[in-house]
Amino acid sequence: MRKFLNHMDSTCAVIYYAAGGRLGMERRLAAIFAADVVGYSRLIRADEEGTLAAFKALSNDLIEPKIAEHQGRIVKFMGDGVLAEFGSVVDAVRAAVEMQQAMAEHNANPTESDRIKFRVGINLGDVVIDGEDIHGDGVNIASRLEGLAEPGGICISGGVYDQVRDRIDLAFQDLGDQEVKNIDRPVRVWRWAAGTANAALRDEKESKPFPLPEKPSIAVLPFSNLSGDAEQDFFADGMTEDLITALSKIRWFFVIARNSTYVYKSHAVDMTELGNDLGVRYVLEGSVRKSGKRVRVSAQLIEASSGRHVWAERYDRELDDMFALQDEMTETIVRAIEPELGSAERERAIRKPPESRSAWDLFQRGLWHHYRFTKEDNAKGQHFFQQAIAADPTFAQPMAALAHAHYWDVLLGFVDDAQATLAEALGYARQALSLDDKEPLAHFALGRIHTLRGELDTAIAELNQATELNPNCAYTHYGLGMALMLDGNPSMALDSIDTAIRLNPHDPSIWTFMSGRALALLVTEKFAEAAEWARRSVRSATAGVWAYGIEAAALGHLGRKREASAALAETYRLKPDFSTGFVREVFPFRNPGHLETALDGLRKAGLTE
Repeated sequence: MRKFLNHMDSTCAVIYYAAGGRLGMERRLAAIFAADVVGYSRLIRADEEGTLAAFKALSNDLIEPKIAEHQGRIVKFMGDGVLAEFGSVVDAVRAAVEMQQAMAEHNANPTESDRIKFRVGINLGDVVIDGEDIHGDGVNIASRLEGLAEPGGICISGGVYDQVRDRIDLAFQDLGDQEVKNIDRPVRVWRWAAGTANAALRDEKESKPFPLPEKPSIAVLPFSNLSGDAEQDFFADGMTEDLITALSKIRWFFVIARNSTYVYKSHAVDMTELGNDLGVRYVLEGSVRKSGKRVRVSAQLIEASSGRHVWAERYDRELDDMFALQDEMTETIVRAIEPELGSAERERAIRKPPESRSAWDLFQRGLWHHYRFTKEDNAKGQHFFQQAIAADPTFAQPMAALAHAHYWDVLLGFVDDAQATLAEALGYARQALSLDDKEPLAHFALGRIHTLRGELDTAIAELNQATELNPNCAYTHYGLGMALMLDGNPSMALDSIDTAIRLNPHDPSIWTFMSGRALALLVTEKFAEAAEWARRSVRSATAGVWAYGIEAAALGHLGRKREASAALAETYRLKPDFSTGFVREVFPFRNPGHLETALDGLRKAGLTE
């Protein structure tokens, strides 16, 4: 039979033979074609009637005619997809390619929300006949191949590739052996992507490196299973997928799709070559090792161009619930990566020569100065944010950062006219939101400005929105905590500030987190704890006026007059005109008792009216 099939002229034909183990069940060899709509659930949520109508029209006008044109048979439509069989793998592949090319033309004009994209998987395999339906591993593999395909692309099995490689002038990229769900052996996978030059795909070594995206780009390599336990493959693969999904939700990351990174599974990888191949600046790799009921997960974040380790960590956990552990590890790693990448990007922007800085680089350079917490650096930060906006007027993040820099001008006492500065900041924050109403930094900046204006209900709503959009951002949790404290909820404030500290214990703003925690303890009259947190705050090299002012108030309440006086002297050094009026201006406490507790501590430290 194998010798006969190898000499067939591009046809799978229709071969009948008895099924092993189930007498009388009909089987045949077929080219199985499986396609589905990318992001169907999202499209349905956005526009149910429009999506259903569009899919029906495409089925009638494109899918059915194209499959019929190439002698295929539609087995069934499955809500968001179609299953078909062909007597020839060549016909199946031609039908798929022509369908995807027609879809690319169809999607050339509508907006992104109107576009429907398909993924297609094709397998050559044994199928079980059940009336008009077909079943079996051959069908299951086609379905898994479809899941590996890119939007607008096609994945085929090794058997299909062997049949079509010399018969169709198309280039396929070898993805190697892939482990797919519910199939007990690896499947060799080849990929075709619409619009990709065939010559480049035929010889990947001759292809040019992808240009790096402006924002930080990252590839998550499949985590290695070092356990010798095949069951842990599912855990490692699940973690890899979850990490890609979670990182993709962080809007300032460019994350490579899983289909592109799974090519490298179980292969030794040169980071520089991988960075060039995928067009990424950073690579996240890791491993899973199980021993008894213990699991060790290791992860490293690497700068691809240099091979330098940006971050690395190891986690040991009990394996009680695999899915719960997978979720915990994903959340923990993502929370650790985001601030480390932010720090790496700021340092990279500083090293870059001025003539080659993009809008993203200018934004990062501005943040570097912004987090120095001096009047001069905050002014330089604003300068770079304005340059970034000029370079890309649609870029919401530098606009939001410009608003927040004005916020610092008021909070740290860098300007004389606080109200005018806040009004200017409010305008920038609203512009940022108009550019991108899903940008967490824009909601954060707006919430902070409303906090200083004493509009605490609005501030809390905006800061809650910011934390929902990016739960892993320490700044949004801290900003929410400060608004809650001023609103008269210091215990809730402590929870939010503790989250910020846990998310990013090495942040350049960590002194603000600590002094905010000290203030929340101070107004609840936990003076010893407040003094300890304030002391931690002033140890930071970038500590600002409020680190010392809150320390002075806490020490004043404790009767430690000499230490309180020294802290107040540092407060005056950073702001010579520091006064009770300034405290009232920047801390609009809803509870008058909280304000008086803070002021009374400062008076005991030696502050005069």
